Amino acid sequence: MSDAEWAVVRPLLPVPGWLRGRGGQPEAYCHRAMLDAIRYLVDNGTKWRAMPADFPPWDRVYAFFRRWRNHDLVREFHDRLRRRVRERAGRDSEPGAGVIDSQSVKADAVVGSDSRGFDGGKLINGRKRHVVVDTLGLLLAVLVTAADVGDRAAAQVLLTQVTAAHHLLALVWADGGYTGSLVEYCLTALALVLAIANAATTCAASSCCPSVGSSSGSSPT
Repeated sequence: MSDAEWAVVRPLLPVPGWLRGRGGQPEAYCHRAMLDAIRYLVDNGTKWRAMPADFPPWDRVYAFFRRWRNHDLVREFHDRLRRRVRERAGRDSEPGAGVIDSQSVKADAVVGSDSRGFDGGKLINGRKRHVVVDTLGLLLAVLVTAADVGDRAAAQVLLTQVTAAHHLLALVWADGGYTGSLVEYCLTALALVLAIANAATTCAASSCCPSVGSSSGSSPT
């Protein structure tokens, strides 16, 4: 990452335990180098053992990643970045509105039958990712299922998780695939308005237009 990116990222990183007086020793490699290595692997789709030699040893990078994953530090770091971006855009740190949608993707041949399914509507054999974003398009939550899992069933699980983590979220836009009992469930169980938008509104909301859904012209949060 660039020096400018690192200047933003560094103060948002989780503080190591040894700096908090919880024991342990300082890490042998800079977090910047570790994050660059992980970003390289994700961007290029390489194997851990194929990590280029100019990064720290692959096993140390993997241990760093595994520790962050197991302690939920990846989510914590992401949430801090999202709040920073929202504040710089003049928004509240926590969103009040969002958009939910899903996308079915073809699974590779190595993906087992127990984690894939057939989406009859899209004619895709694979997996489906269900995503909730805020009105800036920043990720709030994601759920990956087999492609044959219905949008409403997955949304019930995903929106329950999202509202538990984001207490100010009061409105979520969705397309016609989320109609039915899910709307009532969101209102009664989650105190969340699930607004079924027409095609034009959904397209605009999915493109992260801040003014979508505001009849007064003010931007939702």
